[in-house]
Amino acid sequence: MQAQTAQGNAPLLAVNDVSVVFGGIVALNGVSFNMHKGQILGLIGPNGAGKTTLFNCLSRLYQPSKGDILMEGQSILTRPVHRIAEIGIGRTFQNVSLFQNMSVLDNVRIGMHSHTNTDVVSDSLQLPWVRKTEAHINARVGEIIDYLELGNVANRVVAGLPFGTMKRVELARALAAEPKILLLDEPAGGLNHEEVYVLGDLIKAIRKDRNITVLLVEHHMGLVMSIADHVVALNFGRKLAEGTPAQVQQDPDVIKAYLGSKES
Repeated sequence: MQAQTAQGNAPLLAVNDVSVVFGGIVALNGVSFNMHKGQILGLIGPNGAGKTTLFNCLSRLYQPSKGDILMEGQSILTRPVHRIAEIGIGRTFQNVSLFQNMSVLDNVRIGMHSHTNTDVVSDSLQLPWVRKTEAHINARVGEIIDYLELGNVANRVVAGLPFGTMKRVELARALAAEPKILLLDEPAGGLNHEEVYVLGDLIKAIRKDRNITVLLVEHHMGLVMSIADHVVALNFGRKLAEGTPAQVQQDPDVIKAYLGSKES
């Protein structure tokens, strides 16, 4: 699947001159870039570069001090965090954020919350439209669990599952919200070499099979450079470089700041 990057095509997501200041500390300084439908965009940079801060702006956990973020031409900055999934933005977290005492199945069901309109009274009366909604949720959740090969742990409590499996559960929950853009925050963290290879194939499959655009924050350069169509490099809150993986890898400022280090 090719990203729609032809001139004249409006971006799916536009980050326009975004700055974030905490007290006297500048976490982001005038960062701008566009994402087009169908892209896998890699966001790279050393620790403290501003990657997670930008992610938190996109998912409305942080409010930029300056600038704007547009989704399909409309600003997202007036939306509260609990309304961000409704417009098609889903995310995973660097540190797995699941309900540890709930089953895999129930964790994934929570991801569909933004697409349901049930209430306590309707649920208690088991009205026909509630039963229809419940059937739809069950079918949707079952399909995602099968897609991510979680069927053998679907009824298990999340606590105690292998870390790689928990990451897959969190991904399943994000997919349940039917996002247009999926924000993946360090998805390869804590995975072994083989798991990272499988993850790369999975991200590409999700883009192709589910028509989802992916924004990937990741330290694992091998993963980013092998699956991303476009890469944005940050350092000290500023954009250092932007382009194809090959262009960014060859940029002298990026090499000096990041790729020239010993980190993978």
